[in-house]
Amino acid sequence: MIQNEGAVAENSNAADGGNKNIEAQIFSFRELAAATKNFRQECLLGEGGFGRVYKGRLEKTGQIVAVKQLERNGLQGNREFLVELLMLRLLHHQNLVNLIGYCADGNQRLLVYEFMELGSLEDHLLDIPPNKAPLEWWKRMKIALHAAKGLEYLHDKANPPVIYRDLKSSNILIDEEYNAKLSDFGLAKLGPVGDRSHVSSRVMGTYGYCAPEYQRTGQLTVKSDVYSYGVVLLELITGKRAIMSTFGADEMLVKWALPLIKDPNRLTQVADPLLQGNFPKKGLTHAVAVAEMCVHEDPTLRPMISDVVTALSYLLVEPEVASGL
Repeated sequence: MIQNEGAVAENSNAADGGNKNIEAQIFSFRELAAATKNFRQECLLGEGGFGRVYKGRLEKTGQIVAVKQLERNGLQGNREFLVELLMLRLLHHQNLVNLIGYCADGNQRLLVYEFMELGSLEDHLLDIPPNKAPLEWWKRMKIALHAAKGLEYLHDKANPPVIYRDLKSSNILIDEEYNAKLSDFGLAKLGPVGDRSHVSSRVMGTYGYCAPEYQRTGQLTVKSDVYSYGVVLLELITGKRAIMSTFGADEMLVKWALPLIKDPNRLTQVADPLLQGNFPKKGLTHAVAVAEMCVHEDPTLRPMISDVVTALSYLLVEPEVASGL
């Protein structure tokens, strides 16, 4: 992985699309402890595999930020910190979360990001309480498009390409305008270059989102990300989790959805019941077709993410689709 990190640094100008790297601020642990009220529970925004994220307010500027405190579990935690720090310093796009700075005091490893007001997509889509309004169809499709654009930047604009490897609804953050950004790059991996078709990797990621061929062989390609994206798109369409709990047993969302998708008479059964039919029928058909292609068992038959961006852009602006005719 250290070799990969060096490759990122060498290609920094190409990776950020020609922009000058934005210098990340260096914070002391004391500054970030003060910003988060000493990492008080009331400031906790969420907890993941690599640490906790807190809402904070920087004393010097008054800026509201998100502070990720990584687990202090030796080499692995330090590696995730270095990967995420390097990736976020070198990759700049409106649909990737913006890194403000970091802290490496003693054995403390913290990353400071821009604060996304509405939190993660998961918070607004999955298992929402009865008193909370569901996400409208157009908001879901806007989020889907923005997530695809972030992935397109990683796959097609970064040089060498970057495989995100952990695309899921909890890693897609949204602001008050329902603009979406990809976050959490601790598992990101440099993709294949030259004649290589894949990179080999220890299988990591989240069950339910991982492409089947990656789980079987550890061979990672950009099409692995496309599969994960297809699962997220299915979550947006259905309102169901990647792993559904049905009658006390776990079932894969992909396995549940595919028979319905393939039957035109049952297609509307795929749509989230909370939408109460408030979606364009053509829009549903179009989005489902994109999702079905993305989760194809054969990775060579999945679309490139740039094709997904094109398809979803059409979906949002095509008047006939938008009107539901």
